[in-house]
Amino acid sequence: MKATGIVRRIDDLGRIVIPKEIRRVLHIKESDPIEIFTDKEGQIVLKKYSPIGEMTTFAKQYAESLAQVSGHTALIADRDQFIAAAGGGKQMMGKTVSRQLEEKMNNRETVIAARGDRNFVNVCSEAEGDYQHQAIAPILCEGDIIGCVMLLESDSHGRMGDVEQKLVMSAAGFLGRQMEM
Repeated sequence: MKATGIVRRIDDLGRIVIPKEIRRVLHIKESDPIEIFTDKEGQIVLKKYSPIGEMTTFAKQYAESLAQVSGHTALIADRDQFIAAAGGGKQMMGKTVSRQLEEKMNNRETVIAARGDRNFVNVCSEAEGDYQHQAIAPILCEGDIIGCVMLLESDSHGRMGDVEQKLVMSAAGFLGRQMEM
């Protein structure tokens, strides 16, 4: 664990303010759910809650199936990072989603694009990636955005079309419904 040097007092209602700098670094926004953990030594750990993160094993299996059926790289992300990858893209696991992808999710946009198109998105904040085509659909659970499903293709001759769009949309719909159960 890393010390920040910041000390806060608990108010009379039992609240603690998380400093703006920490919230910015950790991408915690107003109304984001926070999970609380404790250990035997009395430490309290706060972690940004990811509802789809609970389904990581299932998401990995689904990504494997999606990659196998489509022949493309399949990625599943929560609102902050990639939680599943198959058919390539393993280097993306745990990396942060880009601001562009975050905006597409927040706007509930489905994207089918080739590199050079105006709606093409760099999906990872840390690296541009060598993919040439993409299909992206947001995952909705009870009306809230909880992540997205992506198919990526690095071959410049392999285009994304209606089939890939329907695949990511049905995958996103299925994952969203699983979270509602």
